[in-house]
Amino acid sequence: MSTGWQDAVDQDLVRNAGARLALFTRGEGAYLWDVDGRRYLDFLGGIAVTSLGHAHPVFVEAVARQAATLTHVSNYFATPPQLDLAARLKTLAGAGPSGRVYFGNSGAEANEAAFKLARLHGGAARPRILALRDAFHGRTMGTLALTGKPAMQEPFGPMVPGVEFLDSTVAALEEAMDDRVAALFVEPIKGEAGVLELPDGYLAAAREITARHGALLIVDEIQTGAGRTGAWFAFQHAGIRPDAITVAKGIGGGFPIGALITFDGASDLFYPGTHGSTFGGNALATATALAVLAEIERAGLLENAVVRGDQVRDAIDAMASPLVAATRGRGLLIGVALRAPVAAEIVTAAQRHGLVVNAANAETVRLAPALTIGDVEVDEFAELFSRALADVAVHTPTLTTEASA
Repeated sequence: MSTGWQDAVDQDLVRNAGARLALFTRGEGAYLWDVDGRRYLDFLGGIAVTSLGHAHPVFVEAVARQAATLTHVSNYFATPPQLDLAARLKTLAGAGPSGRVYFGNSGAEANEAAFKLARLHGGAARPRILALRDAFHGRTMGTLALTGKPAMQEPFGPMVPGVEFLDSTVAALEEAMDDRVAALFVEPIKGEAGVLELPDGYLAAAREITARHGALLIVDEIQTGAGRTGAWFAFQHAGIRPDAITVAKGIGGGFPIGALITFDGASDLFYPGTHGSTFGGNALATATALAVLAEIERAGLLENAVVRGDQVRDAIDAMASPLVAATRGRGLLIGVALRAPVAAEIVTAAQRHGLVVNAANAETVRLAPALTIGDVEVDEFAELFSRALADVAVHTPTLTTEASA
């Protein structure tokens, strides 16, 4: 097995991440191949990014066609794919004619723009911004201030001021809200916290409470958007109309792009000079995202996310593993809740068997495969994941004994 690349990682890359788990050299559909030619079933999808899988013909053709035509002109100018994608995102989000779109290159950049939107709305009269504990909105200094994870913030304090963190309950929101709040930031499903859904009715209540006090409701759809939960955006399951949403990851299918989509009065808050990005919304990124979204719709992948998500959950339930407590999430964003803090061990065992998954935290395995998966991939996942669970269960005798008692 080739290992020299691990030395290169250690010597040449900044140590902001742990050891890399493999050196992948190509992908096709739901599969990846490493430097030694071994094939893996990819049930992480680059963390909910590769919506169409790897090397999808639509993605490849869109990149090649646009790269041969026009790639970048800066934000002093507009291009047809940029305008077309903005109009398409407004339609998919239900923003209507009053909606507007700001383009960046990532989810963190989209949330930075949303943070500025909240400040523009609040001004001196509304200095407070509310966010939820255990939510994740990014690692820049601004988005880290919105991220309710003290361990992530601690090395970089002091944080950007004004952000307060709440429990994810309507009662906590009612207690915290007043007319000095500029905005509430929420994830419909907290992916990094273990794929945790908000309580039933929370988004509807949050919409009513924020509107009553004149605060913005900003929904982070970076991991949940682009059809992953069975709707274009997860907030649509609740039937609400937010003031803004942020999107990234799956809309580009693997090409870096992020966006802030504003609704109604929030669309008038930015004015020239308040924000910008050299690469944001360039022709290559927006043309690729247009093609990805069109293929998601053409191939019926929102419906597929629902059907395949149910199949994956049923398959996990059928394993009857003593390690598995429950499954969480919606569509093809799934968290496997464990009865012991062995998620990392399961990830390692899965990779030995040729399956790529992720530990969202010590007690949750996260699944976010391509929206294109079918029966073959679900069946293969079930076989490989069952083997990984069995491997780890052998070394967790207390749970195994309790489950059989």
